[in-house]
Amino acid sequence: MLSLSCKASIKAVVYLGSKLKPDERAGIKSVARFINENEHTVGKILQKMVKANIIHSTKGPNGGFYISAKQKRIPVMAIVHAIDGQGVFNQCGLGFSKCSDSHPCPLHTDFKPVREQFKEMCSNSTIETLCSRVDQGIAILMRK
Repeated sequence: MLSLSCKASIKAVVYLGSKLKPDERAGIKSVARFINENEHTVGKILQKMVKANIIHSTKGPNGGFYISAKQKRIPVMAIVHAIDGQGVFNQCGLGFSKCSDSHPCPLHTDFKPVREQFKEMCSNSTIETLCSRVDQGIAILMRK
């Protein structure tokens, strides 16, 4: 359902929110290394996150990317919209361009409630919710 870029964006934002101290900044290389993603991809998604005001960046020798306490209260849905757009929650489970209740694909009946539940989860979960799970050790950002 979510693109690889969107998944990487969520991981990168959670990394910034859970692994950095409030006064720390992270560079593209350190984020990419930690979440095990390509530096070029991470650079692009971090810039999109800054443009969407989901994270901040500063330039210079002590610069980098970071997230404020206020930004941690942003719903995960904002990340999804910034990367994949709003249509991601209307897509067919098999990728058909025309799939509906009146002309369903073979997965439609089962996939539609799952898609709606995932949409609700992304709307109700904040970045802070995901960060706290990592901070508490009940969730991980990468496999060891």
